Amino acid sequence: MPHLVAAPDKFRGTASAAEVASAVAGAARLAGWTADEAPMSDGGEGLLEALGGTPQFMSVPGPLGVAVDAEWRLLPDSDGRGPTAVIEMSRASGRALLPHPEGDDPVDADTSGVGHLLLGARAAGATRIVIGCGGSATTDGGWGAVQVVGSARALAGIDLEVACDVTTPFLGAAAIFGPQKGASPEQIVLLTDRLRSLAERYGRDFAVDVVTIPGAGAAGGLAGGLVALGAHIVPGFDLVAGMTGLARRIALADLAVTGEGHLDPPSFEGKVPGGVLALAAGRCPVLCIVGAADKGLLRSPPKGLEIISLASRYGGTRARQETCALIGEVTREALPRYCP
Repeated sequence: MPHLVAAPDKFRGTASAAEVASAVAGAARLAGWTADEAPMSDGGEGLLEALGGTPQFMSVPGPLGVAVDAEWRLLPDSDGRGPTAVIEMSRASGRALLPHPEGDDPVDADTSGVGHLLLGARAAGATRIVIGCGGSATTDGGWGAVQVVGSARALAGIDLEVACDVTTPFLGAAAIFGPQKGASPEQIVLLTDRLRSLAERYGRDFAVDVVTIPGAGAAGGLAGGLVALGAHIVPGFDLVAGMTGLARRIALADLAVTGEGHLDPPSFEGKVPGGVLALAAGRCPVLCIVGAADKGLLRSPPKGLEIISLASRYGGTRARQETCALIGEVTREALPRYCP
């Protein structure tokens, strides 16, 4: 029987990566294929689902100080080096935790909750901590988390990995992401000045020059603050693909299916669709099912990639259940083109 690997990202605000992978795999099985579900993440929201593990919960301060019950995951020891903790910063300091519709506070929102999760993971015995940076409400340069942890010594012996999909510099965090978090032009100037002062402090107190590190501006500079605590920044998709053995799984496939909510040129620069396409090159074709896509990509997709846009085919925005049903429908229609 032909074999399919379903390795999508989330459709933000509509369906999780796991739900999309299930819809694709279910359609493939009904058509007589075998299917492997591999929901992916580039380090942002969805990292917990992608990596799995035992759910843990901890009450921590949210981005504006109101307590939230933040989920994180604990993976068992698989290589003799101890368990791995997986943290999504957005579960403690994300925009989704702000009151809506007028909840944005780009100046006061902080990452102290992330610091508490780090200490909770340490207390649980984790020897490796993977922190996903995406969906943040904050532009505090990670200072909230750093203050809670206290020093790099508090996490000594723990391998800290920051998973992100951007190379934004530390001092660019406010200008690039601030408007998305409700920051006014005046606040962007204030936040940038605050990041500059904080960079000097990290250099003085931690001997780390966060200004020169690509990606240190991820999650409003949280990535830079975590580097001051001893972390290193890694491309999120590469980390998730490595931990889930995606290259090995795609090598067994006759077709890889990926997707995300909106496909545009940056989707091929460190994000899930581009990562899946690169892993599948020379091995199998890739079908990319998306909520919407830039017209230029629809007219001229990258080599080895077929793109199906739900918006182009069906129009409009849909709820999760209908979106998953349509994903299954277009998968069933496409499979005969790939049957070996």
